[in-house]
Amino acid sequence: MSEYGATVAWHLAPDASFDYESFDRSHEWTFAGGEVVQASSSPELFGSTNRVNPDEAVIAATASCHMLTFLSIAAKQRLKVLSYVDRPVGVVEKNEDGRMAITRIDLRPRVVFDSEVEPAALKKLHDAAHRNCFVANSLRAEVVIQPEG
Repeated sequence: MSEYGATVAWHLAPDASFDYESFDRSHEWTFAGGEVVQASSSPELFGSTNRVNPDEAVIAATASCHMLTFLSIAAKQRLKVLSYVDRPVGVVEKNEDGRMAITRIDLRPRVVFDSEVEPAALKKLHDAAHRNCFVANSLRAEVVIQPEG
């Protein structure tokens, strides 16, 4: 078993208003290694466009977990990966319970190997990565892998 944590901190600026439409949603995520991420709510919820929002973070974490799992499996199979680039997209909408949720995450990885890998073998790699990605296994959202190239 492993445990992970972070510090999520927000403070109301002196003399700032605390009205729903106008309070500042800017905050920070601080991780154990000292990395600080500037965060906010999404722009649709009065957040900042130049900070990471929680929805983007979940989508990025899902893509990152899939990638790292994929790379590990490829390395164990002695398939040399030269590059892996993904541009995931998540959909936020009402779920079957009528609540706003990330209902789908589309991963679109483009993987370049040092030698030819058959499409069926690539699919098996992605399927195995998806089955073993603990972030995807933790989500209720549908995660779809659509390899490019």
